[in-house]
Amino acid sequence: PKPVSKGKKVAAAPGSKKAPVVGPKNPLIEKRTRNFGVGCGAIQPKRDLTRFVKWPKYIRLQRQKAILTQRLKVPPSINQFTKVADKNTATNVFKLMNKYRPETKAQKKERLTATAASKVDGKKDASKKPVVVKYGLNHITGLIENKKAQLVVIANDVDPIELVVWLPALCRKMDVPYVIVKGKAR
Repeated sequence: PKPVSKGKKVAAAPGSKKAPVVGPKNPLIEKRTRNFGVGCGAIQPKRDLTRFVKWPKYIRLQRQKAILTQRLKVPPSINQFTKVADKNTATNVFKLMNKYRPETKAQKKERLTATAASKVDGKKDASKKPVVVKYGLNHITGLIENKKAQLVVIANDVDPIELVVWLPALCRKMDVPYVIVKGKAR
């Protein structure tokens, strides 16, 4: 027989694998193989954890307020601020108010200089103070009490609501028309 060269190894016959040498097994430690297939329980599914998030304080406050308004009986004077004018009416009110927008400081200065110049020339003042939208709670209250207000526009989301909760009652008493619109920012 020819001697086998030591450089190459001969492939082992199929099915005749040698078991790897393993030390003695500890009977207290069991091997638990994990199955990473879908729904096999090794990896938990993603769950909705939004209930356990620590939300910012302003979000917690607005949620608590919403729940309180659902659960408590709301007095009629406060509940009237949930009945706001529809979008179309509110848009028309804002278009009307935009026509009577208060003049800017530059426009006022220009008007006053023109008035002063006409007084110097000895002419009678032709330009009167323009009719504009009035604003501010104390100012509006005075106008309503003197029956000089023609339409009062009240925002529904004033906070604290106690600032304007009495305005609709005052408007009704003095026969001044009023409208409650959404959004003080508008």
